[in-house]
Amino acid sequence: MSNSVHVIRHGEVHNPEKILYGRQPGWRLSDRGQEMAAVLGKWSTTIDVGALHVSPLQRAQETAAPIAAATTLSITTDERLIEAANIFEGKPFGIGDGVLRHPSAWRHLWNPWKPSWGEPYVEQINRMLAAIFAAQKAAGTKDAICVSHQLPIWILRSAVEGRRLLHDPRKRECTLASVTSIHFDNNGEIEGTSYSEPAAHLLPEKK
Repeated sequence: MSNSVHVIRHGEVHNPEKILYGRQPGWRLSDRGQEMAAVLGKWSTTIDVGALHVSPLQRAQETAAPIAAATTLSITTDERLIEAANIFEGKPFGIGDGVLRHPSAWRHLWNPWKPSWGEPYVEQINRMLAAIFAAQKAAGTKDAICVSHQLPIWILRSAVEGRRLLHDPRKRECTLASVTSIHFDNNGEIEGTSYSEPAAHLLPEKK
């Protein structure tokens, strides 16, 4: 029987300093992020869910909590769903107003294919695919939900859709609390993807 794995990006994080938090522990959802999580909890009741696998980071766990409550599923923490590693984490990040204004940082930006500033794309693809298949297996004939982070989700989708991995981060279709769904056929093979934004009405306005 065909089923799907719905990969959710966590909700908005409380981050007034605009820090690149990466894999750092302790970053919680903002009030709006909690509202997003509540919307995802309601959304999860519209599908038949058999497994809930979540990144170990706090923002992902908090996003998953309303889903767990709504579906009466326990959270399975999967390290493979964690954020991509990045050498700039813990620093304000931006051109002209963050770590990138320092020439000492530029040596880490020479290879966008690897990328040279963090976890290689191929490693992200491999671990995310392994996590997706594990969640799909755990769900049996039902759908599964995974909660992860923007870059690993986008790289996973790009790989599945055969799109090149080098990209402009501003053009990723993976907003806060969005759902990237991986669909499986009757043989358990990936047959396609879809994308939705259940919490679109809560997204901050673009400046």
